[in-house]
Amino acid sequence: MTDTDSPDNAVTTGLSIRLYDELSRAIVAGDLAPGEKLSEPVIARRYGASRAPVREAIRRLQERGLVTYVANQGVRVAEPSAAEFLALLDVREATEGMAARLAAENMSDADVTALEQLVASHRGEIERNPLGAYLQDEPEADFHRRIANGSGNPILADLLCEQFYPRLRLCRRLHSTVPGRGREAWREHVRITEAISHRDGELAEILMRRHIRAARTALQAALTTAGAVKPSRRGYGA
Repeated sequence: MTDTDSPDNAVTTGLSIRLYDELSRAIVAGDLAPGEKLSEPVIARRYGASRAPVREAIRRLQERGLVTYVANQGVRVAEPSAAEFLALLDVREATEGMAARLAAENMSDADVTALEQLVASHRGEIERNPLGAYLQDEPEADFHRRIANGSGNPILADLLCEQFYPRLRLCRRLHSTVPGRGREAWREHVRITEAISHRDGELAEILMRRHIRAARTALQAALTTAGAVKPSRRGYGA
């Protein structure tokens, strides 16, 4: 047995993963506030862990953009700017467009049916509050996660689900949603689902890219009006 295969290392790895999951949920939910300092000793005491798995969990959080290291201040919960949010949406347009195309080609019939049922189940939420948000905070109820996982590409699914979406959710929580955008987003989900169910990968990709672009345009307009972002050719603000 090698050192990396030892029982102690397995326990440490498992604990660091659990700590990462707990801390990332707390950050996205707002239980750990933006800018709040993360103390390794405090976290270790709270979870009854040694410093090694805590340090590893924090390293993973930093890799995913959920925490940042500030010189002479330590590790703090990230405070994404509006410009970062817009930049994330640029990347999201390309990656999720690819995921939609692959999902149309690779999703099983059962998974397509489940996706159709999921989108249909969201209709009541939209009708109850037409101007409200459409956040789908629970992973199992998230339309985009279903498509990423249905793409059949494990690298793309990991990139989106494990690295990209937690950071995106943090941005969503910090920057106000656009009234009425939720209803439009749901309608776009319906059309994307129809393209996937018809196994039309090209159309699914086009519709997904339009969907993300529409969200970005609406957000940028709202932020510009609020003075959070100055118009620029690239759209990232100044």
